Amino acid sequence: MLFSDEYYMKLALKEAQYAFEEDEVPVGALVICNNKIIGKGYNQTERLKDVTAHAEMLAITAAANYLGSKFLEGCTLYVTLEPCLMCAAALKWARIDRLVFGASDAKAGYGLMQGLVLHPKTEVTHGIMENECSVLVSSFFKQKRENGV
Repeated sequence: MLFSDEYYMKLALKEAQYAFEEDEVPVGALVICNNKIIGKGYNQTERLKDVTAHAEMLAITAAANYLGSKFLEGCTLYVTLEPCLMCAAALKWARIDRLVFGASDAKAGYGLMQGLVLHPKTEVTHGIMENECSVLVSSFFKQKRENGV
């Protein structure tokens, strides 16, 4: 059975909710291959004290370990927020076939860079459950501002 982009984005949002509950920027990601989740993650930069512990990076590592390969050809990454430049470059080197993201990131998304960041064969779909993804990130930062952080 094939699942929809919305189905997988709902699961990525569950991962993002874990980050929110741990006071991390609420971003969640899944790597899907042959309709199976082979990697997932949520932001853990605070917990791990590691600036590279983005949801996408953790999901990529888990998927590569599952496949026993550094390449994620035939795979799709679902992520609730547009990847940053670091994560987009990792997706390029991993040769991911498809990237699906929910909300755009006007401040730090890879789309701010001119030129080709992702692998030229990577198909991109954006705006899947955009409102739900945006609301979670916005509410996190609103809460931070209200708490004077």
